[in-house]
Amino acid sequence: MDQLQGFELYGAGIVSISAVLLVLYFLRTDLEAPVPYHVSPPKECSPQWKGEILDNPSLKIPNSSAIQCYCPATGASLGQILPSTPTDIDRAIAQANEAQIQWSKTTFSQRRRVLKTMLKFVLENQDTIAHVACLDSGKTRIDASFGEILITAEKLKWMIDHGETALKPERRPTNFLMMYKVNEVTWEPLGVVAACVSWNYPFHNLIGPIISSIFAGNGIIVKGSEATAWSSTYFAEIAKAALHACGHSPALVQSISCWPSVADHLTSHPGISHLTFIGSRPVAHAVCASAAKSLTPLCVELGGKDAAIVLDDVPGSDFRRVASILLRGVFQSAGQNCIGIERVVALPRVYAKLVDHLTPLIRALRSGSALDAGLDTLVDVGASISEASFSRLEELIQDAVASGARLLAGGSRYTHPEYPRGHYFTPTLLVDVTPEMRIARTELFAPVCLLMRASSVTNAIAIANGTEYGLGASVFGKSTKDLDRVAREVQAGMVSVNDFGVYYAVQLPFGGVKGSGYGRFAGEEGLRSVCSTKAICRDRWPSLVKTAIPPPLELPFNGAEKKAWEMASGVVKLGYGDLRMKVEGLRGIIGI
Repeated sequence: MDQLQGFELYGAGIVSISAVLLVLYFLRTDLEAPVPYHVSPPKECSPQWKGEILDNPSLKIPNSSAIQCYCPATGASLGQILPSTPTDIDRAIAQANEAQIQWSKTTFSQRRRVLKTMLKFVLENQDTIAHVACLDSGKTRIDASFGEILITAEKLKWMIDHGETALKPERRPTNFLMMYKVNEVTWEPLGVVAACVSWNYPFHNLIGPIISSIFAGNGIIVKGSEATAWSSTYFAEIAKAALHACGHSPALVQSISCWPSVADHLTSHPGISHLTFIGSRPVAHAVCASAAKSLTPLCVELGGKDAAIVLDDVPGSDFRRVASILLRGVFQSAGQNCIGIERVVALPRVYAKLVDHLTPLIRALRSGSALDAGLDTLVDVGASISEASFSRLEELIQDAVASGARLLAGGSRYTHPEYPRGHYFTPTLLVDVTPEMRIARTELFAPVCLLMRASSVTNAIAIANGTEYGLGASVFGKSTKDLDRVAREVQAGMVSVNDFGVYYAVQLPFGGVKGSGYGRFAGEEGLRSVCSTKAICRDRWPSLVKTAIPPPLELPFNGAEKKAWEMASGVVKLGYGDLRMKVEGLRGIIGI
């Protein structure tokens, strides 16, 4: 009977504890529940809106400092924006700094609530977000869905689920001499950080640094490209309004747009504790030199010349899947993708098959504006951000053909019959490209597929490593041995095996090697990079053991240098020698 009562009491205790844990879980969930909020869409998202088609679409306006915003797919004006001045930048940093003082005291639970609020808004407003991104960058809705919305939702969800764990104090090992100490590393807010981001993903590139920075407890100044200044205002408001809805100062997030001549004031500002830069190598040199004035640490992502290696043992049943991934990897966002596939390196048996399969598909790709409901046909490839690179692209393609490459599709700029003021380059396929050709080494950032033949796995790896870049890479095949070898030997910061770009879709650390930059954003490493890393060493048994300086080692020395040296060298032997040396060290310490 007593045993039965014991089981009953035990069972009741388990039920009670479970009930308490359940209540605590739902209480926490309720405290972190997303808050509804609204951000008015730009008037240009209205179905009735028709913008004025500019005669000569350009960001610069004669005799004006204003930024002329326009849709690169159509040439329609999106209005003008006054760029930030140095005084505006000073004011933005001061406001973010003031808000950050209070924000740094918030709990992870409070920060998660802001991100959950933002995630709910993003999921419920996908149409508007995609519409704004398409208007300002010229991309298609599908490209906006994958490259802007999905990736942003993933970053928000990762931060909500794993951000606190990544920033929890971490215990570190000790050693024999310091066994009475406990070692710990913590990650604390830096203060106000900044991000200068590129135009190719105006939503994700702008929101991504905001997510990491505010979860780490920082304020942030984010400078979007002047090429997408129009959308930056709306996208930044999504984050600011989420903060406000959750009871925090929206001044924590500051969005600015300025001309390059003014950007130096931001990148060299002593009020900035960390800088993330996404852009080109020439601009990066100027940014790094500017940041050096105030010794601001940097994370620099500079694009790439990513290779997709296709091995000969790709199963026949898998060929169409692989070819479809290659097309998406090359032509996503009209090729304006830092981790886009710039080179397809194929082994001999699969090479000819790829040429035959890809040629009709690339010739059939349709360019245009994804937002125009009047088109009878669908749009596969959107617009380029501008025509600035078109002459260079045409010259590189002509140079490759003169050197033996075959042009099987495209190869030149395209005047769209519906949008003659839009910026379009014909989807291009260039085969028989060799490593010596300039086009094989130059980042194109365009809707151009280069097909290169490799004689072996070793040769394919050499071709992939034969540029100054090293951002991402892909490899397709069956042999685990060959796949692992490529993943190990290719010089890149990220590798997808039998896939394309998925390292970013799961928030692995993002960044490259060689000329593709340094530092990482995304994942645990990226989150910690916008924190101040602090090492803390405490006494394990403070009432029993503490560090004390033995008399022979006390300053000033009391004339016993020989004894002091024997004791000091004895400590080193005791701590790091083998058993015999440890005994010698102990004797030196105690003077035997």
